[in-house]
Amino acid sequence: MNKVAVADGLRERGKAKRRAAVTRAAFQLFAEHGYDATTVAEIAAAAEVSPRTVTLYFRSKQDIAFANFDAAVQRLTARLSNRRPGESAVQALEGWLREEMADHGEVDALEMRMFEANPELRAVRTARMAGVIQEGARILAEDTGQAPDGIGPRFAAAAAAAVLTEIFEHPKEADLDQAIGMAMAFLTGGIEAMIANTRR
Repeated sequence: MNKVAVADGLRERGKAKRRAAVTRAAFQLFAEHGYDATTVAEIAAAAEVSPRTVTLYFRSKQDIAFANFDAAVQRLTARLSNRRPGESAVQALEGWLREEMADHGEVDALEMRMFEANPELRAVRTARMAGVIQEGARILAEDTGQAPDGIGPRFAAAAAAAVLTEIFEHPKEADLDQAIGMAMAFLTGGIEAMIANTRR
């Protein structure tokens, strides 16, 4: 590996480390002091970077608040779009969910605390979930031969979003493996009932 590649790699790792520090600091401040009351300068101080660094990585406070959420949605979209031959959307969803929960750590817990403490952020999250549900409905309709705008795929996608939110918000309230298994069985049963109902 040449020196330029090494330097580029170090630079990218440095950027990723600073970005993660900003995100973590913001989540904690938003959770403890409130989203509206927290300034970019306070986030920068807590992350031990300059305010300019914060604005280089994030256009707004809302972009910071949803950094993890948006990244998770991108990973889910990629997972659903690159399924193995014969793999259903529910199977891909389960694989993604297990991977996400395996990496669930302190920052994710802070993120949940932030949403719990800030109703305005929860409202924005709900609005952003609408786009995720729409894409999920499209994929499920494709998988099951339903109409793209049919109510069945929309119900199933909305149920999947609710199940995911419940697991992410309460990761330690029950055996996680059992909870994921129950969630996938619930979704699979609902989709099978939807398909059977449309064939009558």
